[in-house]
Amino acid sequence: MSLSFEELDFRPTPMGVLSLRRRRRPMSDVDIYEIKLGDEFLMSSQYTLAEIELARLGLAALDRGDLDVVVGGLGLGYTARAVLENAGVRSLIVVDALSEVIEWHEQGLLPLGKELTGDPRCRLAHGDFFAMSSSAEGFDAGSQGRRFDAVLVDIDHSPRKLLHPRHAALYEPEGLARLAGHLQPGGVFALWSNDPPDDAFERVLAGAFATSTTHVVTFDNWRGDHDASNTVYVTVKAELPLPGAVA
Repeated sequence: MSLSFEELDFRPTPMGVLSLRRRRRPMSDVDIYEIKLGDEFLMSSQYTLAEIELARLGLAALDRGDLDVVVGGLGLGYTARAVLENAGVRSLIVVDALSEVIEWHEQGLLPLGKELTGDPRCRLAHGDFFAMSSSAEGFDAGSQGRRFDAVLVDIDHSPRKLLHPRHAALYEPEGLARLAGHLQPGGVFALWSNDPPDDAFERVLAGAFATSTTHVVTFDNWRGDHDASNTVYVTVKAELPLPGAVA
């Protein structure tokens, strides 16, 4: 049995002090894992439904197999695991800016670490997702210009509540256009948000992609007073015209 509260690791980073904690949910035998940056909670294993739905809803928008997928934001690994549970996935690159989080998975400090690192389809990559998205090289340094079937992102709290101001460019038309350049025709970009649906951002998505759908994911907030909710945006890139077709 674990302790009722335990700090598993504590690291200074350029973004602030990063800590990994495990605590026992009161009146249960369930361990909750939490990652904090300074005094701010980045993620908790108590609330994972929307992170899982990010993968399921995003991949459900594709009608093909042999999928090559990028996940922006490793976190506790629930989005990545949901991607790997899809039998149509051929490869997965998970990009995270915090090498400490990747190490926690590789060292088995997090419950899903062995599962993710033991899957030959999955590669955990230390890097700046936002810089990769805006670059010509893209998300796979070993294969410049490689295109993917889906890019699923869970990093910022929302398109308006950012972990860093430089992330803002991704959520503007030019940033989304650059990200779409890393997608195959008919590929999917999906985004998790902690905020309710944002009408202005939905309009930006509609201008950048062929289709855009917004999903509200509700879940038990464990206090019993009301349901909590997150938002998942799912967009699909236009198919390229057939050879010889008139534009």
